[in-house]
Amino acid sequence: MSSATTPPDSDPAQRRRVHSMLKLYYGLNEEGKATEQAESLDPCDINGPHFDPEIYLNKLRKECSLTELMDHESCMVKQIRSLDSDMQTLVYENYNKFISATDTIRKMKNDFKKMEDEMDCLSANMAAITEFSARISGTLQDQHAQITKLSGVHTLLRKLQFLFELPARLNKCLELQAYAQAVSSHRRARCVLQQYSHMPSFRGIQDDCHVIMEQLAQQLRQKFRDGGSSAKDLSECVELLLQLDEPAEELCDKFLSHAQSRLEADLQGLEAELKDSAVTDTGAGSVQKTSPGSNPVSPSSSVSNPFLSPAAGTDILEFIDRGCNEFVSNLCLVIASYQELFINRPQESELASKNIPEMANGKLHVFVDTLAARYFSLVERRIQEEKGVGDNSLLVRALDRFHRRLQAISKLLPGSAVPSQGTEIVVRAARERIKQYLSALQTFYHDSLTDVRQALAAPRLSVGGASASGGGALVGGASSKDAPPSLPELLTSLSNFILNQLKSVLASVHLFTAKDITFSNKPYFKGEFCSQGVREGLVVSFIKFICQSSRQYCESAGDRGGSTPPALLLLLSRLCLDYETSTISYILTLTDEQFLVQHHTPVTPVTALCAEAREAAQKLLNHYVKVQGLIISQMLRKSVETRDWVNTIEPRNVRAVMKRVVEDTTSIDVQVGLLYEEGVRKAHSSDSSKRTFSVYSSSRQQIRYAPSYTPSAPMDTNLLSNIHKLFSERIDIFSPVEFNKVSVLTGIIKISLKTFLECVRLRTFGRYGLQQIQVDCHYLQMYLWRFVSDENLVHFLLDEIVGSAAHRCLDPSPMEQSVIEVICERG
Repeated sequence: MSSATTPPDSDPAQRRRVHSMLKLYYGLNEEGKATEQAESLDPCDINGPHFDPEIYLNKLRKECSLTELMDHESCMVKQIRSLDSDMQTLVYENYNKFISATDTIRKMKNDFKKMEDEMDCLSANMAAITEFSARISGTLQDQHAQITKLSGVHTLLRKLQFLFELPARLNKCLELQAYAQAVSSHRRARCVLQQYSHMPSFRGIQDDCHVIMEQLAQQLRQKFRDGGSSAKDLSECVELLLQLDEPAEELCDKFLSHAQSRLEADLQGLEAELKDSAVTDTGAGSVQKTSPGSNPVSPSSSVSNPFLSPAAGTDILEFIDRGCNEFVSNLCLVIASYQELFINRPQESELASKNIPEMANGKLHVFVDTLAARYFSLVERRIQEEKGVGDNSLLVRALDRFHRRLQAISKLLPGSAVPSQGTEIVVRAARERIKQYLSALQTFYHDSLTDVRQALAAPRLSVGGASASGGGALVGGASSKDAPPSLPELLTSLSNFILNQLKSVLASVHLFTAKDITFSNKPYFKGEFCSQGVREGLVVSFIKFICQSSRQYCESAGDRGGSTPPALLLLLSRLCLDYETSTISYILTLTDEQFLVQHHTPVTPVTALCAEAREAAQKLLNHYVKVQGLIISQMLRKSVETRDWVNTIEPRNVRAVMKRVVEDTTSIDVQVGLLYEEGVRKAHSSDSSKRTFSVYSSSRQQIRYAPSYTPSAPMDTNLLSNIHKLFSERIDIFSPVEFNKVSVLTGIIKISLKTFLECVRLRTFGRYGLQQIQVDCHYLQMYLWRFVSDENLVHFLLDEIVGSAAHRCLDPSPMEQSVIEVICERG
């Protein structure tokens, strides 16, 4: 027997290969064990292949007690019984499965036998059918050509019938205004009529059809010119005229002209609405100006508060909605219809060479750009009318809708500049809104300062109501209704009002960056808007404005510092200092976190703003010291210049102006102490209040003034005075002031005493005039040393004043120190 007829089971190699493949499929090794489990070499492993019962029993007898052995035996008996039961169950189940498989195989054999009989029967039937079909084909072979010829003749006759009936059919369609059916019928027959036009019958049909189609074209042109039809009918007219070989360029112009008339009506409606809105705004503004119930002082009033929106006839959202729903929607319909008719429609062979789509596309771009420019101008005019910055949501929603609807044009007309122009309008509107908010914040800041000035100027009465009326919105922070607010209350109210208003503005501006706004996440908007717009254009500009407007109060001319109250200078200096220490960092951090500002572009650092605020605070405090010093100096100057110091009487009291100086200095000390800390003083000597005794003691006076008593030694007096000045510490009168109370009072007292000294140097004194100066200086010494950082400064200046008076005295006879003390204590 050959190898080809050998059964597979008789080949040992084939059997081994089949068994190995089965073992590989089921994951078994050569011994029939699962290969996934590692074979155990332990002879005590009862489940391992190397299990040795003798070793296992010996190990159990050595390691386990009798009780454990019995327990182990009972456990193994249970396991053996369980395994036997499982094996019996498996054998029973496999036996049932084998019986079932045997029955199934027996049934399959019977079924396959029936199927073979049916297949044989089907094969015989198919052979009979094939033979019968061949017999029929042979019988009809001769008649097939005749039938084909007759079918062709029938088709030709039907075409000829269609041609002969075509003029009547076209007239019927013309009567029923079924223009599309007429054009379709004529297009079907046009080629045939043109081909057989040399035949008289076909020539007559062609002439009749030409006259009818000319009438149809005339009606279509008239319908197109009337423009009373809908957009769908108009598109159908254009389509039919193109099929009738009308000039495409002329049709484009007519289509766009008709569309322009409709779009012009939409634009005129928007323009009329703009005019009505302007009239309404003018009327509302005149009513506001004459409103008798408004409070011109409070920033919260409807007249002066820039954060209230003026009344308008139609809000901007309705205006943009109308423009989008009417003009933009109609423009998109025109673009789509125009493109479908002239640009995207398939061109026939004779029209493809005329390059109609390119020509039509150029006309469409010019048409859209022209009308969009007019629409954009109306939108910008309406946006510019949004002067009130109270509610920003309508403007943002309107701009979002405007930007969203323009994206449809970019999809319909790729390459058009309309979407980019609309985007520029949105960006400009956002920038303009930032400028409006900045202007409103500046106006609010000026109004708040006006309230502060009025509160400072209000008379401090203890009885009701008279003083509270001038405080405006800021007076509400006072603890009592009977008195105006104190400086700390005014500072807190002003700072809180400004900060709250700025937070409100940031919340309003933040609507531009909301997630549901389409243009908020665009790269051309968000980065520039948040960084350069909000941070730099609004927050940083407002902080700089506060510093610059505060510094302007230092530029007022006049001896008394112009009309600016000194308390306002002090309050503004503290406000700028608070901005430098904490407020600027807080505001900028809040802005960066709220708007996720990315510092890709150069921005103003916090340190630069803090330095500017500190500079403004320093300048304001220096100016405050100068103004207060000049006020006291003016009193001292007048008191010196208006008195006859040569012929004056013997002093019995301290002059009233000196008491006023001490009172004003004490008032300034209290005022500055409300806003600034005490500061550092040098250690005072134990006899600071009586320092004048040592300074003006008789022994010192004899040393200083005795030579001047004898006219023979004037040079010695000058020499001693100059030597004394050489060893004295130089005093800088207008040195910068530190941010504490002691430094401020020191600067004011230096200016005052320096003025007093210069005025004394310009006068001539008699005996009692010198003694009056002694009394006045001692009185000043008793009180002023408490306010300065170094009491030696007061001692030195007062010593200089008395010394200058003595040098300019005709009869220098100093008063006894005990008498001076009695006069000062009594005064």
